[in-house]
Amino acid sequence: MFDSKTILITGGTGSLGTAICDRLKDEPLKKLILLSSSEAKQRYSKGRFADYQQFRWRVGNIRDIDRLVEAFQDVDYIIHAAAMKDIGICEADPSETLKTNCMGTDNVVHAAMKCRVQKILLVSTDKAVNPTTTYGISKAMAERLVLGARHIVGDKDIKFSVVRYGNVVGSAGSVVPKWGAMIAAGAKSLPITHKASTRFWYPMQDAVAFVLDSLEHMHGNEIFVPRISSVRMVDVAAAFCYPWHEIGLRENEKIHEEMMPGYDSGSNEDFLTVEQIRETIKEWLP
Repeated sequence: MFDSKTILITGGTGSLGTAICDRLKDEPLKKLILLSSSEAKQRYSKGRFADYQQFRWRVGNIRDIDRLVEAFQDVDYIIHAAAMKDIGICEADPSETLKTNCMGTDNVVHAAMKCRVQKILLVSTDKAVNPTTTYGISKAMAERLVLGARHIVGDKDIKFSVVRYGNVVGSAGSVVPKWGAMIAAGAKSLPITHKASTRFWYPMQDAVAFVLDSLEHMHGNEIFVPRISSVRMVDVAAAFCYPWHEIGLRENEKIHEEMMPGYDSGSNEDFLTVEQIRETIKEWLP
């Protein structure tokens, strides 16, 4: 798929980056570079993929454009996945969210242009559509920064695109491992913000395939959006065979997310059944 190409993933030691490594580890890449600021995740990733000579690890923060210019030398494609993602933390520290998700993305764009990278693909979120949270607003701005780069790229042949999808099952911050850990710790019931809440539901292997397919086929200036199923959060609790209690929506949180403007998951009839949900989360079930 990417023969003899050098791919760099920002936030590359996170959940998505690790899953992409699993998918590409046997491909004839020139290099796969994982840029991240977490020393602990760097150590874990190096241990997990120690046998793959094409892998490289770089410590760096997307807030530091000089480091990005160093890291992007001779890179063909960038998957930009680094971001602050925890909704509560982003609400509590919006200025820090701005520095990472917006200014950091702007740094990625300008460093990529300086290094004449061929393709930059931003990993975005359904929360960027009609956003109400600090996280969603920052990712909406990140999308604009990436797609707007076509106006300042000049004579450089660089393509900028976006992939946007919903909650990835089992990713860092996902409710599934959180609930699994709560049950293991003896919780009596599972917290649900609102009994009517629905969320888009995307298995990690599907997210990886979608990102890589979009990277391969992008022409520039696209927002790639997959058609994926939704779940009712009460059904996810039912898949755990566990009681739940309502705790109220978090600050600025939606009951239903949207994948595109005007598209409401609350009216989506493509809901997974409890049995289908259980199949996707079986590794976290008690």
